[in-house]
Amino acid sequence: MDLTPINKAIIDAKDHYQLLQGWRYASVGDPWFQGETGKYWGERMAKLRDENPGKAVANSKAIGWN
Repeated sequence: MDLTPINKAIIDAKDHYQLLQGWRYASVGDPWFQGETGKYWGERMAKLRDENPGKAVANSKAIGWN
């Protein structure tokens, strides 16, 4: 999916927990995680993770895995 200003704003409005939850539980082939938008989603999630690694680990544990 192309990274539009609207998609970028939606991604930027999410915190690490929300980004990780979307990434972890998205259906295979979800367009949000493909192309430029998917790349930006991953970069934004990594940036927030790197800013607060302890919080990122806590978020991951809180979300769990099904």
